Amino acid sequence: MDKLTFYALSSPEKLDRIGQYLEQRLNKEVKWRRVEFVFIAMDALDQLLVSCHAQSLNLFVESFLKMVQKLLECEEPELQILATASFVKFANIEEDTPSYHRRYDFFVSKFSSMSHSGLQKQETRTKIRRAGLHGLQGLVRKTVSDDLQVNIWDPVHMDKIVPSLLFNMHDPSLYEEHPSFIAETVFRDLICRASYGCIKSVVKPVLIHMDNHSLWVPNQFAVKCFKIIMYSVQAQYGYIVISSLLDHLDEHVKTDPSIKSSIVSVLFQAVLISAGGSIGPSVLEVFNILLRHLRISVDNKSQNTELRNKEIEFEDEVINTIAFANNLPDYQKIEIMMFVMGKFPQFSSDEDTCAMDTQLQMNLLRTLLKVATKYETVTFSNAFPPEFLHPLLRMSLLDDSLMRVTVQNILQTLIDRHDNTQKLKPVRIPGDISKLNLTIEKSSRQDILFMKKSGMQFYWHIYENMQMTSNRVDNFEALYCTMCLLAVELGDGEILIELFRLALDIQQMIVTSAGLPLTHKCAIHGLIAAYMNLLTHLTDIPSLAEYISQVIELRREQYLFDQNKIAECFSNSGHDTIRLSSSFIQKPYSADHDFNVREKQKYNEEITVESLKQMLAEDNIVNKELEDKKRLEILETFRSAPFEEIVARSEAKSNHFHNKLNEILDMVVDPVEASEDDVNNATVPVYQMTYPDLFVY
Repeated sequence: MDKLTFYALSSPEKLDRIGQYLEQRLNKEVKWRRVEFVFIAMDALDQLLVSCHAQSLNLFVESFLKMVQKLLECEEPELQILATASFVKFANIEEDTPSYHRRYDFFVSKFSSMSHSGLQKQETRTKIRRAGLHGLQGLVRKTVSDDLQVNIWDPVHMDKIVPSLLFNMHDPSLYEEHPSFIAETVFRDLICRASYGCIKSVVKPVLIHMDNHSLWVPNQFAVKCFKIIMYSVQAQYGYIVISSLLDHLDEHVKTDPSIKSSIVSVLFQAVLISAGGSIGPSVLEVFNILLRHLRISVDNKSQNTELRNKEIEFEDEVINTIAFANNLPDYQKIEIMMFVMGKFPQFSSDEDTCAMDTQLQMNLLRTLLKVATKYETVTFSNAFPPEFLHPLLRMSLLDDSLMRVTVQNILQTLIDRHDNTQKLKPVRIPGDISKLNLTIEKSSRQDILFMKKSGMQFYWHIYENMQMTSNRVDNFEALYCTMCLLAVELGDGEILIELFRLALDIQQMIVTSAGLPLTHKCAIHGLIAAYMNLLTHLTDIPSLAEYISQVIELRREQYLFDQNKIAECFSNSGHDTIRLSSSFIQKPYSADHDFNVREKQKYNEEITVESLKQMLAEDNIVNKELEDKKRLEILETFRSAPFEEIVARSEAKSNHFHNKLNEILDMVVDPVEASEDDVNNATVPVYQMTYPDLFVY
């Protein structure tokens, strides 16, 4: 053998002749079943391959591969194992010159079939499968790094290689020589070597294998496979795997909910592994697909109880999967919450609100809460952009009490920056507030400006929430917690006075309202007492704290908080109490307010000739007095009212004018339509025309 090796190295041009001779001898030995000579011939070939690196090695390799193929076609297991071992040695050799015409189609098919060996003898079956897996590993290593050779990533090859690996991974084992362990190693190696354009070539056969063998339910094996994929794939390509799973979910829109639930569960595990930057640029597209499936599930819900339970599990899995927003930066979380908010209808009328399925609204709110839970609020202006805050507050007035609680939970999650929510959950009046261990910091100037601009929205919606007759205990507790968080996080100076004003207005509403049940009134009285008790400890005004404590002690005698007494305490401490005298009864203006919904006025005044004469004969002194009084009120407003309130009133009037102008312009029709309407209206007799109510007495 040494002489043969020396001769081959001295005369590399003779390598092809040596290969042809060994090939002929091997064919004879195989034909006559002289296995020991076959082993000798293959050993000689292996040593020549390892020793020689001449340019003419390509011709020798052709003879070598023919001999390996010849042995693989034999029925004897030991010859197949021998051929595979020789091929693996060949695969580890780095050739100096590539071969453009060499093909490995036979080896892909043969090694894949060996990986599926079903021989009765277990020991032999295990050896054959092990050899097939090693052959596939060598094949991948040999071809994956050379673009000029056969493209191993073609679907025709991946559709054979990947299922062979997955088939052997079904029975897990920690023994390194077990086919399952080898298959998992080869699978990881295959994914690690996959480039950007080849990821889907690996993932798609995995998904098809799961479908063909019904491996989604239960999904332990599917989760295991995709964990291997996510941990092995290059970090920047992780979003391709997630995108493939979403596409596969789209293909299963009409399948059993349990299968869809398992796919989403696998997706959830994949996105948890994925790093923050690997989801890709189409984050909103991912959310759009998940929310679309959520809506489809709710819109097409089954009447069968068992099937509906599976659909609910699927919807829960979708909501949990949206938790991959936890890995995103905070600014993207706000974008996602605004995107989810856009899935709600624009509530311009009650009909639009009812048109949306209650279950879908609840699922969307749960999705919002899921994302908001991981958002870390720094400034309220960033956490509550107007495009997000106004629709969210409007949803706090929905008819469903459970939805209102969820909205309050979302607000609490975004307002609370110091984990005070759980400390404020039960409505109670502690003797010593310090025992609650509240974390209180001074509000920043930016947050105070935010509350001056948007605080009225919070106050009015809380005020309206208190009046809803469908409130339950958890609603009142949620409202109390939100009010307390506003006080703890933003209770500084003028904001505290506005919160006192809110509490007094709610108290006045209870006294004057005839529609609230007695139980609601009692609950709100207790809520206001607890809230006042908290506010007094934040103001650090001893006289006010003493007064609030006195009222709480005298509650058995139906004692109410006196606005004048509270104003006096603030005045003695040097605070401006002008805001304390204003109420929240009037709804603050918002750009999406609907001015089209109005109640028709009913005129009960009797108009006769005598009454008209009396009106003409009246003196104008009364009108002048009313005008003077109104003028004085306007002057007083501009002298004493805060600048923000004056600006808000001015904007409300201006916006009201523009809205009216837009309504008029919308009523203007095109000339063609107008001419058609004129022709139609011309045929209607005058006595059949219908006039508006305001034109007829």
